[in-house]
Amino acid sequence: MRAGEIRVSINSDQDIVTARQKGRALAIELGFSTGDATLIATSISELARNIVTYARKGEITLMVIHSSSRQGISITASDRGPGIWDIRQAMKDGFSTSGSLGLGLPGVKRLMDQFEIDSEPGRGTVVTVKKWKL
Repeated sequence: MRAGEIRVSINSDQDIVTARQKGRALAIELGFSTGDATLIATSISELARNIVTYARKGEITLMVIHSSSRQGISITASDRGPGIWDIRQAMKDGFSTSGSLGLGLPGVKRLMDQFEIDSEPGRGTVVTVKKWKL
């Protein structure tokens, strides 16, 4: 499974499950602990759920990444949906425009080692997160 990128189109709840499974399998293949593989899978679920809920369709891309002394996984969730009008507000615990608990993006940020978000209203959102193997 290591060759290049793994891309999963996200259009439905079943695609969320597929992306989660592929991310978990990649994490296990790379030697992440069971706990870290679960954190990675949970992050993928949250990001893919946001795509289905807000943009209706998008993509999750999984990549093996390397630094000088370690390897990890990079997850990018991208869509061309409505975008996020106020990123700072969206990153606050408890904030939700869909009636959910509002744990999505702030929760993903806590679970992963690195978190970046780029969103433009009317153009979509790209969230990239990374988890490094200890």
